[in-house]
Amino acid sequence: MIKTQLYHSGVIPESETKQQIVDFLFSELEAYGDPRKDIEKAVDYALNDQPGGFVLTATDEQRRLTGVTVVNSTGMQGYIPENILVYIATHRNCRGQGIGRRLMEEALNHARGDMALHVEPDNPARQLYASLGFTNKYLEMRFKKEG
Repeated sequence: MIKTQLYHSGVIPESETKQQIVDFLFSELEAYGDPRKDIEKAVDYALNDQPGGFVLTATDEQRRLTGVTVVNSTGMQGYIPENILVYIATHRNCRGQGIGRRLMEEALNHARGDMALHVEPDNPARQLYASLGFTNKYLEMRFKKEG
C-alpha cells in the first residue's frame, strides 16, 4: 500500500525529510536529473510562500520513499501555465507499479490552474504524460548567458 504526503508552504517537511527528498531525486532521476543544488532550489521554491508550489511524496509500508513530485508555481496565468512540473521520479525498484501515474494524477488535482513540463524526447515517462492529457505544443529553445 502506497501512501502519499503533500508538502507546501503551510506543511513543510522536517529538514531530514527534505534532505531525503533531494537525495532521492538526485539518485532516481538518473540520466534526466540535475545537479543536487538545482534540485534543492526547486524543492525550496515549492515550499516557499510566494509563488511557491508543492512537493508530493509516495512511501511504502516501511515509510521508504518510492516516488517524489515537485511542482513550482509560476505566478503567471493564461499565456504561461500557472504551474510547472519540475521533477517526478519513482524508485528504480518500484517502476511500472503505477506510482508515477498516481503522483501525477494527485499533482494535477492539487494544482491550481494549468501545468507545463519539460521532457526529453527519449524519456519513457513521455507516454505517461501523453496519457494524462499533456500535449506537445511548442519546441522549447533556451539562450544561456555566459558567466
